[in-house]
Parts: sequence; C-alpha cells; structure tokens
Amino acid sequence: MFPGMGKGMNPKQMGKMMKQLGIKTEELEAERVTIELKDRKIVIEKPSVSAVEMQGQKTYTIMGEEKEEGKKIPEEDIKMVMEQAGVDEKKAEAALKKNEGDIAEAILELKGDE
Repeated sequence: MFPGMGKGMNPKQMGKMMKQLGIKTEELEAERVTIELKDRKIVIEKPSVSAVEMQGQKTYTIMGEEKEEGKKIPEEDIKMVMEQAGVDEKKAEAALKKNEGDIAEAILELKGDE
C-alpha cells in the first residue's frame, strides 16, 4: 500500500495519485453485461462497470446482480434421449431442459407419457 492511502484519503486525492502512477480509471455507462461461457451465459443487468488502464492493459470491474441464461444442452445428450425414449429432437430437448439436463430423468418422464 502507498503512504497516505487508506481510510482518510478522499476520492479526488486517490484519483490524482493514480494518475501520477499512470493509472487511468473510467466509469462506463453499461446497460447489460454478458459473459459467454462454453455451456451458459452469465448476464448482469444494470451493472456498475469501471475500466482501469495500467501499463497498457485494461481491466474491467463489473458489479451487479447476475442471472444465468441459456444453459445449452449437449447434442449428444439430446440424441441419447431421442433414441432411448423414441421421441423427436424437440421433445427430447424440452424434457432435458425441464429436468435440468438429467438424461435419466428426461427419459423416464418421456417413457412415462406412453
């Protein structure tokens, strides 16, 4: 930590010190932030976003309430449910989504509908 930094330093002093160190900060007015992962998306609505640039590198800090979107069901799972339950792709995918990706539960549900 740098001398003088801490509880007693006001935001203006902090900003001035950061500028002297070559650190640039910027508040961004974002409406939504989406992080796309391999199997799902994390969405943050009405986030507070800060960008910090130091030594040519930008780092983003995002704060807000997150929600998950679009958990993607693997194609292999859909095919397995289709084959085992004897249903079309649409029904197999719907059963997997309803059962949170649990293949056995999806098959049992679909076979119970017979």
